[in-house]
Formats: sequence, C-alpha cells, structure tokens
Amino acid sequence: IIGRDKATIGRMLVDNGYSTAWFGKDHNVPSFQASQVGPFDQWPNGMGFEYFYGFVGGDANQWEPNLFRNTSQIYPFKGQEGQWNLITAMADDAIDHMTRIHQIDPAKPIFIKYAPGATHAPHHPTKEWVDKIHAMHLFDDGYEKLRERIFENQKKMGIVPKDATLTPWPKDVLKPWDTLTADEKKLFIRQVEVFAAYAAYSDYEIGRVIQSFQDLGKLDNTLVIYINGDNGTSAEGGPLGTPNEVAFFNGVNMLPAEVQLKFYDVWGTEATYNHMSAGWSWAFDTPFDWFKQNASRLGGINQNMVVSWPARIKDKGGLREQFMHVIDVVPTILEVAGLKAPQVVDGIKQAPIEGTSFAYTFDAANAKAPTRHKTQYFEMFGQWALYDDGWLLSTKVNRAPWEAFGPANPDPLNNQVFQLYNLNNNWNQTDDVAAKNPQKVKELRTKFVAEAKKYQVFPMDASVAARIVAPRPNITAGRSEFVYTRPMVGLPQGDSPNILNASYTFTADIDVPQGGAEGMIVTSGGRFAGYGFYLLKGKPVWLWNLVDLERIKWEGPDALTPGRHTVEFDFKYDGLGAGTLAFNNFSGLGRPGTGTLKIDGKVVD
Repeated sequence: IIGRDKATIGRMLVDNGYSTAWFGKDHNVPSFQASQVGPFDQWPNGMGFEYFYGFVGGDANQWEPNLFRNTSQIYPFKGQEGQWNLITAMADDAIDHMTRIHQIDPAKPIFIKYAPGATHAPHHPTKEWVDKIHAMHLFDDGYEKLRERIFENQKKMGIVPKDATLTPWPKDVLKPWDTLTADEKKLFIRQVEVFAAYAAYSDYEIGRVIQSFQDLGKLDNTLVIYINGDNGTSAEGGPLGTPNEVAFFNGVNMLPAEVQLKFYDVWGTEATYNHMSAGWSWAFDTPFDWFKQNASRLGGINQNMVVSWPARIKDKGGLREQFMHVIDVVPTILEVAGLKAPQVVDGIKQAPIEGTSFAYTFDAANAKAPTRHKTQYFEMFGQWALYDDGWLLSTKVNRAPWEAFGPANPDPLNNQVFQLYNLNNNWNQTDDVAAKNPQKVKELRTKFVAEAKKYQVFPMDASVAARIVAPRPNITAGRSEFVYTRPMVGLPQGDSPNILNASYTFTADIDVPQGGAEGMIVTSGGRFAGYGFYLLKGKPVWLWNLVDLERIKWEGPDALTPGRHTVEFDFKYDGLGAGTLAFNNFSGLGRPGTGTLKIDGKVVD
C-alpha cells in the first residue's frame, strides 16, 4: 500500500498542470479494495492519474481481461472473443486519449504511464504475429544456441565487453537441448515462438502510440523512457512450460510434454494461460543468468532501458553504463520538467524521494561520467544483494522460481552462501571473489542490514507459495454468511467468500419457470480454474475445475420441475486450513474433503 506521505509522479505532475493517464497493468490496488465498494484511494484515479484504462492485478488474460475504465469494469471483448486483444485495444485507447487532450488544449503537457501485460504470462499475441515469428525459424536449434547468438550479437553491438564470458549452462537445473525428446523440442519451440510473438506484437503497438505523438507534432519535446522486461525473464513456467500458469500457483508445474501437446494448436489463444520453458528464460536473460525472483543475480534484476528526447538528447544511439535503478525514474522526470518534489501534499509531510536523477547521462559529455547512484539493495523471497559503488554482494541462489512450495529458509539474512563480484571488471557475475575478500563481504553485509532497516525490508520472509496463499486483509473477515439476491459480476477475491482450504455450504433458493431453467447460479474463476454451481439441461450441477486438467462434478439425476426449489452444495474439509502456514508448514493446505449435493433437502447419491 502506497502511503499518503508518498505522492506518486502522477499526483506531482497533475498538481503542476499536466494531464495524467495510466494504461495497462495496475498491481497496486489491494485485493480487498478492488470492488465497487472501494475505497478508491489506491486506484490510479486516487493517486493523481486523471484517467485509467487497464487491468487490476498481477497479470491478465489479454483476450478477456479484468478490465477497467477509471473504476468501472468494462467488457469490450464481448461478442469479439478470440478477435479482440488488450494489447491493441490499449494502444487504441491511449492514442484516442492523447488526441482528445491535444485537440481540447494543445498547450497542456501530457504524462502517460504505459504498462502492457507483455511479456508477463500469459503470452497472448495475435495469430498474425505468431505466424510471422514462426516463419523466421529463430529457435529451431534450441535455447543454448540462442543464448550464444544473443551474446555474440551483444558483443557486436558494443553493449557487452569483448572479453566477457558466460556462466556455464545449468545442466542440473535445465536439461540441455540435445537431451530433450522430440515431443519436448516441438513443444518448447511452439512456446517460445508465441512468447517472441507477444514481445514483437506489444513492441509494435507501443510504436503506434509513439507515432501518434509524432503525428500530433509533440514527439520532439517528449521524453520517452522505455523499459522492457519482467524484472528479468520469468521462469514460473518451470523447465517444461505450462499451458496454464494458474497451475503453477497450485503447485502443478511439471506437466509432461505429451500432455501439453494437446494444447499445441491453441497455444497463446484464449484457450490457454500459457508460459514457456525456463530454458528460454535463461537464454533471454543473456548476458546474465538466472531469472525473475532471483534478486541476487543480474538476470533477475537487470533490465534494458532506452531513453528518447529528440529536442534534448543529441547523442542518438549512445550507450550509457552508469548504475541506475527504477527508483531513479521519478527524480529524473522531476528534474527535466523543472519541478521540485513537494514537501507537503494534502497537509501531509512527504517522505524523501530515495532515487537519483539520471538526466546527467543525457549529455554526450557525461557518457563516461561516474555513477551517481552509489548504493542499492535488492531483495525478493529471501534472496538478496547489495550494489555499492561497483561491488555487488549476492546470496547464492538456493531456489529456482518454480520451487515455490515447501518450508522456507528460516533465517534468510544469515543462512546464506555469500558471493562477491567487482562489476567494474566482471560485468556479468562470472568471477566470484568472496573468498579473496572476506573483509569486503563483511563490510557489505553490514551495509545491507543498514539499508534494509532504512527501507523497511525487515522482517525478511523467504516463503513464496505460503506468502501467496496466506490470509490477507479482507472485507469479508469475520463474516460467516453471504447473501446475494441480484445478479452481480466482477466480484474480486478479496471481497468475496474465501472457501479455499475450508468447509463451506452454498445454498440457492431458485424459481424454475415453465419450460425449465438453465444457467449459472454462482461461479468463481473460469476456464483455467475455479468452481461453478449451475443448472445444465435443468439439472443442478456443482463443478470444480482443477486447473483445466480435470473437472470433478456432482450432478442431480433429473431436471428440476417448475416452481420453487432449494439446491445446496456442502463441503466438509479434512485439513487444518491456512493457519498451519504460521508455522512454516503446508500440511493444512490442499487436503481432501467430502462434498454433498442436496436438492430440496435430499442428498443426491
């Protein structure tokens, strides 16, 4: 939750006469504030962004997203399933928005935060882009060869030192390409072609937005900060990839290739929530290694960034190698806009901005200027690092991202193997010099603790799945009964009954008209996981969709007769529930239970 002592860049700019808008991903709204009950202070509109068009949550089905215009949920894809795609729709909406603002007041400056779902899973490009990438045969010789080609191209471009080397391929983590079966190779190539198509498709649509600034005559004096990536390429698909990322969050992430090949022809369409083999993720993080979630490796934290401002930056195509962090973006924007960070907003004293402007790098004369951002901590799920004036202290990776279930490291601060790198002469973490510099390791460990205390990193938590499924603040907390009398859609998890790892009863009083009834009574989830209570051909049905791999259902024997009926599904859970997570123990989760379907009080056998 963003505190009121930390006004966003949107608020700072709107208070200084800018038109502000946010498009795409918004993973800032707490789940318990994501319904129409609000409050809306953590939504973009409540944080200084006058217009919002995007999805709320960590990711979204790009074919049928959880989409909002401002705080109202919208469904523009209805009637266009499989044709409409958010990547294009978002660009269209941004172009329309900026054009309207310009036509109304050409002198008004515009600020846009543009965060497409790509390349976060699910990878959902259009068929046109998949066909384009497939025709190029970029990936037929596997992920190790791809890694080598990328590395050589980076050297030719001058962005990687000529004498740089790669860390060895992690054979104990990812199977070498030449040891894969024919089915695995076929599947993995399909996975990566769809991923690459998703990246290219998104890049093209972003280009349309930039072109619209050009068409309005505004591009010359527009600062564009383009950061491409997902913290480091995501490996949450696991070594084999998956047709359904929801399965990963349920501990199912090693589906055999022969099972996944059933989805080959629909991979990337609305029928999948897909992710690729982590072998490709490792290759795409070249020249670094490991993945998103591995905060101690540059492959998990280092992104590429391109900055354009034709009226100001004359060193077109110039390379900058100073250390920068995403927290440097806001102070950079403030500096180039000629604004100072506010001391007080709405009567609340503001916390200091921690980042360092990188506007000094815009001048060719400063291409080799010393880095001004001297120290930066990194931490995620108990893996951590500290950058300090060219040195990088890292904890050795002790968990691949797909190894999310099981007891967590109880002491992630100290129970670590420490690695040390001098990035001034070992740019991509291939030469660990910790054993030669024990005093430096000690010094940087102490400095990390100071930084972690300063920026509220403690208490450090190394859990992954346990953290994801742990109980959150919820407006339903303490309630044992929920009554719904009118049709309603779009109720988020944080504002609805939580029935996971618990006993529950659903009871519906329904009136069947003459001629019979059919349709949904209550549902949560959908094609990729969830449950539904409905009438099908007049028969009551309760169904659990187990991550699109299996469906378990209870069904009444006969269609309901016209008139009033009570249908009920009762589930008695055999486990202890989520409370065991407090003891670093998963035994209370995913236990069996007994479901009973009743019609007018009678149990259906």
